[in-house]
Amino acid sequence: MCKHEVYISVDIETSGPIVSEHSMLTIGACLVYEPDIEFSIMLQPISNKAVEEALKVSGITLEQALEKGIPPLEAMVQFEHWINQNVSKNAKPVFVGLNAPFDWSFINFYFLKYLDRNPFGITAIDIKALFMGATKCNWHDTRSSSIHKYVNASLKGDHDALHDARYQAELFRLVYSLNL
Repeated sequence: MCKHEVYISVDIETSGPIVSEHSMLTIGACLVYEPDIEFSIMLQPISNKAVEEALKVSGITLEQALEKGIPPLEAMVQFEHWINQNVSKNAKPVFVGLNAPFDWSFINFYFLKYLDRNPFGITAIDIKALFMGATKCNWHDTRSSSIHKYVNASLKGDHDALHDARYQAELFRLVYSLNL
């Protein structure tokens, strides 16, 4: 029997691209089909390593995250609690992201490191791949700006994790509906 699936759009901002060396600084999430049900948190860094370009993208400094963020263990407990509150026992949370391999790898690492489990399991849905399959475009045309233009999205991304999670939820709904 197939479980009911609850699609959760997740976006993160990090201090760089290397899981376990760089820090996940923020998590934003919302239910894809009920985007007003949302989650947002800032985490304290796990290291002092950073790529300046990554910090510029989000506008968050390691110092700000250290001061305003909460310890990663507590952040992941809160995120798991939010997921459990919004996904019934007979349902499966499904991670949805734009460039999901990147975001999921950090989420997976933090869940496993701090909680020894990942409520999303070992998979994620990538909006870029979904779009490529739906439109038969090439990989180059899966940039968010190309997807945005094709599906005529009303929201926009701005590298705030929660705003981007809501934007990704809209993109997912619109791309998914291309196949109907």
